[in-house]
Amino acid sequence: MKKYILTLVAAAGVALTSCDDILERPELNYPSDATFWTTESDARLFANGFYPNFFIGYGHSWSASYSYFRGYTFSDDVASAGQNSNFLTQAPSSGGYNSTESIQYLTQACGPNWQFSWIRKANLMMERLENQMQGKVSDEAYKHWHAVAAFFKCFQYCRLVQVYGDVPWFENTFEDSDKETMFKDRDPRLTVMNNVYDLLKNEVLTNLYLNDAGGDGNTLNRYVAAAFAARWMLFEGTFQRYVIKNEEAAKKFLQLAVDAAEIVINSGNYAIATPFREVFGSANLLGNPEAIMVHIHDGSNVKHCVASYQNGNESQGPAANLALLKSFICQDGKVYQNSSLENAQVLSITEMAKTRDQRFEAMFLNHPDMSSGTLVYTSKFIDRKALTLANETSNTLANYPEYNSITNTNDAPVIRYAEVLLSWIEAKAELGNVTQADIDLSINALRARPLDATSIERGIQQTAPLMIADITADFDPARDADVDPLIWEIRRERRMEMAFEHSRLLDIKRWGKLHYMDNPQMQGVFSDNMLGPWVDMKNESNMMNGENNLLSTKKIDKYRVLKEDGSIVTWNGNNADEMVGYFIPENAKPRLPIEDRHYLYPLSDALINEYKDNGFTLTQTAGW
Repeated sequence: MKKYILTLVAAAGVALTSCDDILERPELNYPSDATFWTTESDARLFANGFYPNFFIGYGHSWSASYSYFRGYTFSDDVASAGQNSNFLTQAPSSGGYNSTESIQYLTQACGPNWQFSWIRKANLMMERLENQMQGKVSDEAYKHWHAVAAFFKCFQYCRLVQVYGDVPWFENTFEDSDKETMFKDRDPRLTVMNNVYDLLKNEVLTNLYLNDAGGDGNTLNRYVAAAFAARWMLFEGTFQRYVIKNEEAAKKFLQLAVDAAEIVINSGNYAIATPFREVFGSANLLGNPEAIMVHIHDGSNVKHCVASYQNGNESQGPAANLALLKSFICQDGKVYQNSSLENAQVLSITEMAKTRDQRFEAMFLNHPDMSSGTLVYTSKFIDRKALTLANETSNTLANYPEYNSITNTNDAPVIRYAEVLLSWIEAKAELGNVTQADIDLSINALRARPLDATSIERGIQQTAPLMIADITADFDPARDADVDPLIWEIRRERRMEMAFEHSRLLDIKRWGKLHYMDNPQMQGVFSDNMLGPWVDMKNESNMMNGENNLLSTKKIDKYRVLKEDGSIVTWNGNNADEMVGYFIPENAKPRLPIEDRHYLYPLSDALINEYKDNGFTLTQTAGW
């Protein structure tokens, strides 16, 4: 049991296992716990131990971060060859309580395993500050570092609640012999989140330094914390409204989302002033006015592989689907069904790249690509230069380690101003008090983002501003009837802006829209979220050669297209003129049906039995 309840990850330079170990077996190689908690440097050193778990950027080496592309390919934004990935059909027999995170949990649940070592670490830090540091540093410093610990406690609890719903709340550390606490059952979700709310409102957002002068300019401060608080409170507020149906709780959390976002907005420190791709592909993001916090991949021992999977040569299995492509607004500010732009209704990659919001062209290659399972190749998390090398030989591309293997060095925005603006405007809309000035400050600021040289050369225009007066019930004929038209457009903006970041699976969960992933339920077997774009394989092959030719012989009997009338044509080597329609990924099959219980994740039988063997009960997640 200790391996998932009591495991402590040591802070850099301070070895910790349990409270008793700290006091009874001081290591000669590390400072003694009894003398450690005396200066701000001590507190900072301990707090640094949280960073690799919570501020992970693009990950390290081959690890798949669930914040960005490679580890985040399970949502209604993507399709794949074969059967689309399924949710669990039954509770697992084992696992789910390790101190390390598994890809299964990151993709399906978008959060951590059932383990509370980071909660214990945060509690321990708060207690050490209270008992050993208070009075040795200034009151302001003491409050700041106590708030740092409270922030990470909130961080882990928000992730756990998003995955499991009800979880045990641990107010303090406890002895290994305290079985009653160690094996306590779940506390109600609302109890836990009310505690998180109180910590955020009364401590984290009031006591953290506005800027940590003793840090390196890229450490946790009040603005970073407020940006995360806006994210968490938006999630909880909308989940309470649409899934749990608790209006009182929804309004409470949504208001804190607004308040937290305004701490960032009103600071005047941040702006949308950088071309879209430069936010994600930059080798030096520190100091960028949109990056509230940065994970620096410095080329020494902090490298990643995310850019490698977008270099134009590496394959992309799960890839952007037709549903995501259709969601992009046109440059005249209208949905494609109503746009007056030339060829706006043509749903090919080539034409959409010309007519859609600038983020489309910045996010995808502007032609079909066989390296993608849907022919839509994502290039959001790599710089423009890389794609100029993609048509050269692989040996040439291999000369650039920043685009290959596990030696990528572009920096990751840990959290950015665009997300804060989107959290703020959505929370305000949910509370029913959005003005045109609010829209101008948020959505229209994103649409007015500067264009880079490539976009300008390709004739891309900034998207027309959103005007509230235009958002009537018939603005988008595809809108869900149960969603307010303005909220629908705010959700669209979020989907465009944050595609392949951390948010989409969590977004459709908190909106009560998980059925968007249910392929057969949407439009039949080949729904939009199982298809690729409209493709004319004969003519669009002209821009590709050799193995990259869409009508290559190796794809005979494999490539298929769906016609507007619902008929399907398969490439047989002699029917090139007929290969025009929506691309069907190879051997595409729908995922199993989505159920209400999939909004939360189950506990394993082994975990429940561990409690039982010790004389305690751990309640299974509802529906499992």
